[in-house]
Amino acid sequence: MPALSVQTGPPRLSPRERQVLAHIGAGLTYHQTARRLGISVHTVGTYLRRIRAKRPAPTLADLVRLSISQDAG
Repeated sequence: MPALSVQTGPPRLSPRERQVLAHIGAGLTYHQTARRLGISVHTVGTYLRRIRAKRPAPTLADLVRLSISQDAG
């Protein structure tokens, strides 16, 4: 029987979620982020909803703080 992995702490962000978060944290708009990553504005919103479901970040300021903490961690 395979061992179960135990996750501690909040769920990890996917690489693409981290990319979107970095762009938003750097002050780019949804449109600028979409253009730089080659995705739609709707997809940027989807990634940010996923990030907010994994981490408490109800406001843009919270997303910026989360982005900074991701850079430090």
